[in-house]
Amino acid sequence: MKKLLFLLLAIFAFVNVNSQIKKPVKWTAKTEKISDTEFNLVMNATIEQGWHMYSQFTPDGGPLPITVTIKNQKGNFELIGKTKESPYKKEFNKDFEVDEYYFENKATLTQKVKITNPKTDKIVINLDFQACQNQCINDNVDLTFAIPTVAIAETPDAVANTVKSDSAAIEKPATQTEVKTAPKVEPKNEEKKGLWSIFFFAFIGGFAALLTPCVFPMIPMTVSFFTKQSKTPAQGKRNAIIYGISIIGIYVVLGLAVTAIFGADALNALSTNVWFNVIFFVLLVFFATSFLGAFEIMLPNSWANKVDQQADRGGIIGILFMALALAIVSFSCTGPIVGTLLVQAASSGGIAPIVGMLGFSSALALPFMLFAMFPGWLNSLPKSGGWLNTVKVSLGFLELALAFKFLSNADLVLQLHWFERETFLAIWIAIFGTWGIYLLGKITLPHDSPLTHISVGRLMLALLVLSFTFYMIPGLFGEPLKLISAFPPPEEYSESPNGVGGTTAEFSSDQLPDGAERNKHGLLLFTDYEKGLAYAKKVNKPVLLDFTGHACVNCRKMENNVWTDEQVAQILKNEVVLISLFADDKRELPKSDQHISPSTGSEIVTIGDKWTDFMITKYKTNTQPLYVLVDLDGNNLNSITPTTSYDPDAQLFEDWLNQGIANFKK
Repeated sequence: MKKLLFLLLAIFAFVNVNSQIKKPVKWTAKTEKISDTEFNLVMNATIEQGWHMYSQFTPDGGPLPITVTIKNQKGNFELIGKTKESPYKKEFNKDFEVDEYYFENKATLTQKVKITNPKTDKIVINLDFQACQNQCINDNVDLTFAIPTVAIAETPDAVANTVKSDSAAIEKPATQTEVKTAPKVEPKNEEKKGLWSIFFFAFIGGFAALLTPCVFPMIPMTVSFFTKQSKTPAQGKRNAIIYGISIIGIYVVLGLAVTAIFGADALNALSTNVWFNVIFFVLLVFFATSFLGAFEIMLPNSWANKVDQQADRGGIIGILFMALALAIVSFSCTGPIVGTLLVQAASSGGIAPIVGMLGFSSALALPFMLFAMFPGWLNSLPKSGGWLNTVKVSLGFLELALAFKFLSNADLVLQLHWFERETFLAIWIAIFGTWGIYLLGKITLPHDSPLTHISVGRLMLALLVLSFTFYMIPGLFGEPLKLISAFPPPEEYSESPNGVGGTTAEFSSDQLPDGAERNKHGLLLFTDYEKGLAYAKKVNKPVLLDFTGHACVNCRKMENNVWTDEQVAQILKNEVVLISLFADDKRELPKSDQHISPSTGSEIVTIGDKWTDFMITKYKTNTQPLYVLVDLDGNNLNSITPTTSYDPDAQLFEDWLNQGIANFKK
């Protein structure tokens, strides 16, 4: 009876332990025929409730994106375009200070291929991905797509097969007489919100363009032309409306052209491309320099002359060319704004450039239509003057500040550390501080009119800009600056984790133990298990194993909210040796250390694979964060409970640490 009871308990323990290996994402594979040699490889993911999986377009510095690897392509088939995704959600992550693009409940990836080798009977795609809830898991799966070996010999059948990601078995391909097509996925509400945001900011940009010296004086001139040259007031209003619609049409066509040239999907990928960010940094600096008065960006005069000649033709065609003439003549003022809006819209991908140009042109065209319909309103317009150039210069300062965000993106992607947080903030403080001084009239630029005094409105704007400048200064000394957290590099990407002049280090950099480093909170940690354990033996302290990830959201929350608790921080600093093992470290192990795991059967290729396998093999879980207190022989000092995973209660974590340390000292 005792043996039976023991056996039952052992079985229960085994099931309970293994249940901790989480597989929140299940994949199925399907082959869809397009033609005799072309197929869509469709990868469908079912995501457990409450879990998020991250898009392949997720910006650098945030959670890990899906990585798609085609294994047996050479000489067998060609890829047609890039892997496409179903719509994802977009949300700002305050812990990583970047937008994260994620799927919930389900996701679909589609890769189009053309078979070039008639003997090709299967295609294997590896998906490496991260999913997070209160914990994060890094997982990868091989999906096998069956291809008819007679595909090039004009077989009309389509093949559909289902491959479960957590099983080695592949179902026999099922032949069908009808080619399946991927289901239409309705746009997510979040994407609609994103497009509305782009429209709104572009609309504001259009109003800003109105208040520049190239556009504002054109309003009364153009409206007077329509009201005086038309035979009846009704005709004048009609012509003005056509004129406004023509302006909108011209800029929307520009947005269409950008989308058509680059492609909706390519724009999204470009947003994290190093060269994209560097080129647009240079472009925005060029625009800003023009707005500040160094030179004028002008299109060839011959273009304007030819368009003016066409405008004299009259009728709807003449009005259309009048609108085109406005776009050309005002380009020195509107060009930099349009360029900036297109850059920002390109970062969002899809139809964002079209939506952006619709918003911009609507704001630009609206006053021409309204003032033509209600000519009496012209009397309320402020007179043109030096204030128009002030608006233009102010836009130049904003363009210059935005340019450095693109340079920062490039530096973050390459991890060069040439443009760290303190450098970024110092440049922004200089830009906004100079702008504030300019608004106070202490600096004049080439096209400014002489000033005897400044208006109350200009003074209020100067105070606002200078207040923002002073707000940024504490950021140099480690303050988080939550109002602008989306713009500067993250806090850990800095010369000093505690800001300029800040230090909590017990050791100088040349005194750190072998293999040790400091995290952003000044805690000593090791990322090499053997070196960390050797140091623990030297100082006779227990080891806190921190299974974490560079892209683990809740790991950062624990570090920022629990580890910074005064009592917990003292324990981590003085009572234990901290070893952080990153399960998503993509650096490859030496070839001699790469192997097949005897316990999981997985390929151990990267450092992250090594620590994930260690975590699964010894602790029967694959989620991060995971905290384990061990003695100098690697034995657990206390139980692994929910407290040892993600739990924001600092008191519980402190009690758990103290219990393990007490056991170590017995």
